[in-house]
Amino acid sequence: MTDTEHTTLVIVPGLRDHVNTHWQTHLARELPRTRTVPPLERDRLSRSAQVSALQRELSDLSGPVVLVAHSAGVLTTVHWAQQYSRRIGGALLVVPPDFDAVLPDGYPSQQELRQHGWLPVPRQRLPFPSTVAASTNDPLASFARVCELARDWGSRLVNVGPVGHLNPATGYGRWPRAVELIRELGLAPSPFPPG
Repeated sequence: MTDTEHTTLVIVPGLRDHVNTHWQTHLARELPRTRTVPPLERDRLSRSAQVSALQRELSDLSGPVVLVAHSAGVLTTVHWAQQYSRRIGGALLVVPPDFDAVLPDGYPSQQELRQHGWLPVPRQRLPFPSTVAASTNDPLASFARVCELARDWGSRLVNVGPVGHLNPATGYGRWPRAVELIRELGLAPSPFPPG
């Protein structure tokens, strides 16, 4: 993409929505031309509602777009890509969960995920460049499983080390590596704050 000055970053949060100290929230506050898919008032666990919310956010954008997704937001993004054909410059897909495996206590069961449309997880190649940032000790997905997803989606895989689920619960508020990974996609907006 050549016109990075007018690129809009669209933040796609996971099912737990907006947390003030989350790295995505910091990114949205600190970078220019950034929008965040708003939290759902109802049907938060509905895959179709999450995909529709992303589509609404994208529908009034005419310039280049980069998606920055975390956790279930990654799966929202890949489900969205199966339904819509809008041009996307690229996507940073951070620590996708493995919805095909049993998740820890406190997370939706496989039956709930299936009932709400999350399964099966799309495995088709994404129609835009993407980078998957994978944790080596994520409680929601094994590193091997995330490697498989990245391969199937045609994504570049980046091992970001033992960062858990890369959220405030595992000690991650600001995460400067997100900026680096967006830059490596060649899609960083400008002007960019010093890293």
